[in-house]
Amino acid sequence: MNAADLARSPEMAHAIASAAALFRRHFPDARANLTPWRDDPDTRRFEEQASVDLAFHFPGWSPRLQCRSLLMQLRLAEAPAAGGGGTPRLLGVLLSGMTFQGEQWRLATVGEWEASGVNLPQPEVAEKLRLVCRDLFALLGEGPAAAACDEAA
Repeated sequence: MNAADLARSPEMAHAIASAAALFRRHFPDARANLTPWRDDPDTRRFEEQASVDLAFHFPGWSPRLQCRSLLMQLRLAEAPAAGGGGTPRLLGVLLSGMTFQGEQWRLATVGEWEASGVNLPQPEVAEKLRLVCRDLFALLGEGPAAAACDEAA
């Protein structure tokens, strides 16, 4: 679900803003987009209430990242309540490197946290993406995937 649509409580708005700022700290050229999905009936059918989706656009194609845009999906323990409080708890992260030709690679916080796809980011950039994921877990609460990453690191 678009991050902008989920910013209905101060806690959720803070979590979304913090996640975007954290990513931009590691990738300062990226421009955040809190509404990566179209608002139409077809897209709404696939909406996931416990997923916060943000996109980051780079100024042109990034050879180090092997993409032009990056989609970040934050999987939460539960869907945020409309007026409810409490800090959202992160269960997992999915990062997808996108170009006009579609998804080039993806990195998920399950298993080995390794990027897979046709055009992978450079190894040092992939490590920076894993660091972003670890920082997101530190920011939004420890989940089972965070412990698995600490063991792999």
